[in-house]
Amino acid sequence: MSYFKETIKDHGIALLIIIVMWEIVEDIGFPILFIWLGKNIHPAFLAGAPASWLLCLHWLVVPFFWGIWIKFSKGNKKQFKHECNHEH
Repeated sequence: MSYFKETIKDHGIALLIIIVMWEIVEDIGFPILFIWLGKNIHPAFLAGAPASWLLCLHWLVVPFFWGIWIKFSKGNKKQFKHECNHEH
């Protein structure tokens, strides 16, 4: 449990950003993509615009991007320690 708390403390903002960005992609990007595909490729794609609001891929995508973030951010973690050698 302490590892979980430490991870959320260190990377909680990143998780929030991943969730919000995926929500934007899912609610805005997918319908726009399906509308574009429906107008330029085949009209059947127009059915995907409202269907994309019904589909929920958070359970798959958010943990995937979270795992990538954790994997690549561990090596970039900077440790700042203040060492004070004078007397108080």
